Order: sequence, then structure tokens, then C-alpha cells
Amino acid sequence: MQDIRLKAFWTLFLWAFGCLLLGWFTNAHLAWLTYLCGVLAYLAGHLYWIHRLYQWALKPSLNFIPNGKGIWEDIFANLYHEMRRHSRSQSQLSSTLERLRHATSALPDGVVVLNNRNEIEWFNEPAVQRLGLKRHHDESQPIYYLLRQAEFVEYLQAEEYSEPLKLKSWRSPDITLELQIIPFASKQRLLICRDVSAIEKTEVMRRDFIANVSHELRTPLTVIGGFLETISDMQGEISPDIQPYFDMMQAQTTRMRRIIEDLLTLSRLENNVTLKDETEIDMKAMLQQLHRDAQALSQGQHQVTLHMEANVNLTGSYNELMSAMSNLTTNAVRYTPPQGKIDIYWQMRGEDVVFSVQDNGIGIEAHHLPRLTERFYRVDSGRSRDTGGTGLGLSIVKHILHHHQASLQVESEPGLGSCFRIVFPAQRILPA
Repeated sequence: MQDIRLKAFWTLFLWAFGCLLLGWFTNAHLAWLTYLCGVLAYLAGHLYWIHRLYQWALKPSLNFIPNGKGIWEDIFANLYHEMRRHSRSQSQLSSTLERLRHATSALPDGVVVLNNRNEIEWFNEPAVQRLGLKRHHDESQPIYYLLRQAEFVEYLQAEEYSEPLKLKSWRSPDITLELQIIPFASKQRLLICRDVSAIEKTEVMRRDFIANVSHELRTPLTVIGGFLETISDMQGEISPDIQPYFDMMQAQTTRMRRIIEDLLTLSRLENNVTLKDETEIDMKAMLQQLHRDAQALSQGQHQVTLHMEANVNLTGSYNELMSAMSNLTTNAVRYTPPQGKIDIYWQMRGEDVVFSVQDNGIGIEAHHLPRLTERFYRVDSGRSRDTGGTGLGLSIVKHILHHHQASLQVESEPGLGSCFRIVFPAQRILPA
């Protein structure tokens, strides 16, 4: 660009200098007339090449680009090189896009690209099969025109895509689809659709198996436990050497009953995805009851203190929340040595309200923390059995908190104690 400007400048300068010399040797009128004619011719040449450029721009093509004269030769040459570079880039981009489309089409999951207005820009073949989309017909259509389920429309409008959405296929009730939206680029979205029917059926079979087996085992265990209690009460008829074995059988039967009851509770929580007995809960009364229960379990061996710092109530299931919070307080009592200290807090944290149980007990190593809510996961199997734990308590807590849109936070350090927090969102809070 700098060279073009210099060339234009020197062309006009030399023409003006020549006319100046002409006026010096002849007369000024002839010089001015010559200079004016030259400038007009120069402008006419520019207008001509501008016209040629405009005509070419209407139908741009590398094969028919003008050659130009003077500075226009450089302009058209630069334009030609830029067009060639752009053409190569466009070819590479088209090739990359085509490979990307082929790769996406090979994915087993359905993929739909949405623009900032939730209109369909592109989709692969699995999306055709699972969502019933049609080529060249559904493109540029809003996705909610085609997927009209209320759950999906709410999921799309909520713009909270951290968790996928599961729903039954409208094409076949036997098919369960998992939909997840992933934002990318500038307000665009990627809709991923996968068929989870087999996984869902396996999960249902697992839940049904646990529920049925637990239910069937409860009756014979109750009978066995009753006979063992009867035999243990037969004073003088049982040898003292045999009595400890009956006591051990009775303890193990009681432990198995607890496991079965927890399995049934867990199965019920997994099958009920929504709360059915949601009411306003008097948190002051509930926390005072938890405090009394913890003191009764401790039997004076620990210092249990309740700190009521928030004057708010919750909406939810009283029985479920009582179970979850009681689990945390009883765990603190069981895993804190005698003369230990346990603090129960109810306090605000920003717009949320937090229930926390803090102790100065044995603590938990960091690598155990991510797995605490897994079924039957124990930090120390022997210690858990000695304290009467089933390994299902925190798993039950996790499902209860999921029902209440709450989260569990755990901080612990071996030898210094643990702090378990339940964080309830603002929509669950009511003034006391």
C-alpha cells in the first residue's frame, strides 16, 4: 500500500514539475492548460479502472481479474494474490469441515448444532434416528418446534446444563434418551442425544433386585432373631459356654436387619425422584431433637453443643431431612473418642443456609473423601462394624440431599477431626 501511494505521488509530482518547466520556457496559460488536461486524463484513467473493478466484483473470479495499468496493476496483482490465499484457506476449511462432519456422523450419539436462537444448523445421522429429524426440512427450525416435551423445553430455557436430562422417546416408549446441551462459541449450543435404554433397564433391574431381595430377607431374619432372643432368655437351660455364640448370632442378625432396612430406604429414595411429603419444617424443633438424640447416644462421654445462628426454616420432607442430619450427628458421636467435642451449627452463608456437624475425632484421610457416599464404602471396615455402621448411611444422605437440591461438603484431617456440611439453596429457605 505504501508503494502504491508513493507511485501515485511521484506521478503527479513529475507531471506538475514538467508543466512548471513548460510554463518557464513558454507561457503560464499553456502550462496550466497542459497540467489540467493531464490531471483530467489521470482521473479518467482511475475512473475507468474503478469501473473495471466494480464489474469484476459483481462476479469475482481469479481467471477474469483485470491486469490494470500503473498503480492499478499493483492493486489488481495484490487482489489476485489475496484471492488465491483466500481460496486456498476456504478449500482447507471446507475440507476440515467435511472431515469433521464425517467424523461426527460416525459417532454413536446424536449431535445437533444450534445457533443463538436455538435453531437447528446441522445434525448427524444418529440424530435423525433418535430424534426423528429430517434432512433439508428441519434445518433452520427451532429445536423446540420438533421436541415439544415440557421437560425438554424447561431444560432448554433454564440454561442450566450441568446435568443431562432423561426422558422417554416420543417415538417409542421403550426407549430412554439422555439429552445434554453443551454451550460453545458465541451463544451456540451442541445438543448431545444418546440412547440409554439398556443402562436404564439394568439400573431398574438392579434397584428391583435389591428391593425384592431385601424385602424377602427381612421376614426370615425377623424369625431367626425372634428364636435367638427366645433361646437367649432361657436362663439355666443353656450352657454358659454356648451363650456367647448366641449373643454373637443375635448381634449379627441385628446388623443384617439394619443393612436390609437401609437398603430398602435407599431403594425407595432412588425410585422416588420427587418429594411427595414436602412441608414447612420447624428447624429449631428439629435441631433441638437432633441435639437430644446425640446427647443420648453419647451417654455423657462427649461435649455436644448446638449453635442456632440462623432463624430460618426449610421446605422439604421432615422424615428425609431428619434421617440425613441424624446420620451426620450420630456418625460424629460414633467416630469421636470419649471426652471429644461435637458442635452442631445452623447458620446462613450468603443466600444459602448451612447445617454442619464438626468434631475433633479421628478424622479421615483425603483420598477417602471423594468415595464416602458410595454404597458400602468404608474408611475402616473393622471400625465401622464395631460402631454398628452399615456402610449405606452417607449414600442415603446423598440421595436425600439430591431430592432437596442440596449439596454435601466434607472437610477432614486425620487426628484433627471432620466437618460435614449440608448446604441448602435459597429456594428452600423460609423465614421462621
